Amino acid sequence: MLLLAFDTATPAVTVAVHDGSQIVGEASGSGAMAHGELLAPAIRDALTAAGAHMSDLTDVAVGVGPGPFTGLRVGVVTALTLGRTLGIATHGVCSLDIVAAAIPRSAHASLGTILPADDFLVATDARRKEVYWARYSAGARVEGPDVLAPTDLASRFPDLPVHGPGAGQYPEVLRALSSETPRAADLAELIVSGRADELTLEPLYLRRPDAVPSVAPKQA
Repeated sequence: MLLLAFDTATPAVTVAVHDGSQIVGEASGSGAMAHGELLAPAIRDALTAAGAHMSDLTDVAVGVGPGPFTGLRVGVVTALTLGRTLGIATHGVCSLDIVAAAIPRSAHASLGTILPADDFLVATDARRKEVYWARYSAGARVEGPDVLAPTDLASRFPDLPVHGPGAGQYPEVLRALSSETPRAADLAELIVSGRADELTLEPLYLRRPDAVPSVAPKQA
């Protein structure tokens, strides 16, 4: 097995190669509007670090969001194209699940016994002063993904700790514990371990894109 994994649901573009036993290559970049320019070089660099070629791949996995329109489109279209061109298996995973998979149970030890140690939220930036979020219990997503204003999310779940870049962006509102972005290495581990709740390779936009074509009024 040689799995190529990547996520483009946040400004961070992250890529990893997994050989079925361990991560053998990684690369990353960052740019809110530069996913198209960053992903291909990162894939090349990760494959080079793994000592592998595109033709060696057996699987490709991608974080399908939620996230901004442009970033998700770049990631999902790239995964679909590689799957069809190379004839390899494709895997889609909610990007919030990728963040959740990297959170150790010990991360919540300081919260005491008020809540189970593995009940928490993951939030990422949705722009427009909102966050994409999902709730997790016992390692599984039990609610979401959805989009809310940070104050509304905090009011709905006042006691739950929050992880992810959305938590880091609104620490004064959310009960932020970490602000890690989705990592392709964690996505790869989810797929290889068989623990991923796989989704179809369709972007999770959750709302209309920020930019839409203007429609001119019809002439009488």
